[in-house]
Amino acid sequence: METKDRWIEALELKTQELKACQSEKSLKSCMDCDKILECTIRDEFVRAVYESMNKGEEGDFEF
Repeated sequence: METKDRWIEALELKTQELKACQSEKSLKSCMDCDKILECTIRDEFVRAVYESMNKGEEGDFEF
């Protein structure tokens, strides 16, 4: 059985939170939300995406 690393698990959690927020507000995208610039849910999601790509290291992404 394959185990997920902590960055993928964090990304999945933040993705669920973001989708729940969009669903609650009947939005398909954060771009349509008037609170996009001050949204901590979106900020945490973006951070989780970045960290999942570089596995917590500064700089380069791992593709």
